[in-house]
Amino acid sequence: MNRDIKVILGMFASVILLSGAFAGGFIVGHLTPATGQSLFENVLPDYGAPTVTVEQQEATPSELQTLFAPFWEAWNIVHERYVDQPVDDVVLMRGAITGMMDALGDKQTFYMDPEVYEHETSILTGREYEGIGAFVDIDGEYLTIISPIEGSPAEAAGLKPGDKIIAIDDVDMKGFKPEEALDKVLGPAGTTVKLTISREGEPAPLEFVITRAHIVVPSVTGEMLENNIAYIDINSFGEKTTSELDATLNELLAQNPRGVIIDLRNNPGGYLTTAVDVASEFIQEGVVLYEQYGDGQRDPFEANSNGRATDLPVVVLINEGSASASEILAGALQDYERAILVGVQSYGKGSVQQWAPLSDNQGAARVTVAKWLTPKERAIDGIGLAPDVYVAISNEDYEANLDPQLDAAIETILAILNQTAIPTSQPTPQVTPVTTPVP
Repeated sequence: MNRDIKVILGMFASVILLSGAFAGGFIVGHLTPATGQSLFENVLPDYGAPTVTVEQQEATPSELQTLFAPFWEAWNIVHERYVDQPVDDVVLMRGAITGMMDALGDKQTFYMDPEVYEHETSILTGREYEGIGAFVDIDGEYLTIISPIEGSPAEAAGLKPGDKIIAIDDVDMKGFKPEEALDKVLGPAGTTVKLTISREGEPAPLEFVITRAHIVVPSVTGEMLENNIAYIDINSFGEKTTSELDATLNELLAQNPRGVIIDLRNNPGGYLTTAVDVASEFIQEGVVLYEQYGDGQRDPFEANSNGRATDLPVVVLINEGSASASEILAGALQDYERAILVGVQSYGKGSVQQWAPLSDNQGAARVTVAKWLTPKERAIDGIGLAPDVYVAISNEDYEANLDPQLDAAIETILAILNQTAIPTSQPTPQVTPVTTPVP
């Protein structure tokens, strides 16, 4: 496997759904029920059987010429017979790649057009962009909010994980390609965009008018709370996360904290190696995760053994927006009994993707290459991690600017320090260890 290609664990997007073939309209050669004759006899020219040109055949590897003959035939039919000419070859090329990736049936494997690829990489590399400031999932009929970025216009407006964007500037997004909808949400700072949102539990759509801003995405922030508790908020696992965590720990550890709260809520993931680096600050040694491939090969990723907070009590906050690399960190700390998880069930993304840039700046192919398991060989894909202390946030809490999850995390770490009973929690589903290869 080419390890030079960056391995990605998060930043959700999706397979682009294809519209059904032959949906409505007349098909050439359709028979009239009365005569059994073609409606188009003696009207349409006889094109003959589709062909492949010599140039196309020579451009195709010899062992693939038979396999690719139908593709080139279809390509030529479109160029020769489609009613609206000329056709856009770039659009056809991107559509062909999209269809190929979609045929695999894995929603985490898909084609990222140049605009989507630029947007997603700008977040992971710590670059800046202009928009509303939210991670979105483009799997499905509508764009779905994974998590608003802290301090962003999306967060200030009140967007929540799970919100579906069903209209943009009063234009129904049904039938639009996900990247087209994403492009409509992005825009210059200072301009506004009207989003119509479908939210679970709400009887009618909600409307938000949001002023776009220049978005800078810090991946790590921290502060000291009361009772000398260090609070570290990790928003993503990007290129700058390791160095930003190092700087944050330098500042906080100098104040001799008694314990640490790590906030992974609404953190959609990022680089696998970054997740290992972060976990290594809190785990002295051992496997952080296993990467398992389709042929049964399993590669362990070990802690770096240079952690500076391996003896401090840790509580980790998770929610339904904690995914992928966030779950690697939380799952490892939970398996080693280094941390108590507080919050609600995490997202459940246990697969590893590679983002392979395509030539001529034509976007990237995002391909699932492996599954990952926690140190105790738990598979969480489609399941998530169950918190040890279950605490939800209600709409009333949100509107009142209350954070019962953080309150519970503080209560939990104080209980650990004082050796008193951990707060009671609502039972949540347990994840079953996996002892057989993951398909």
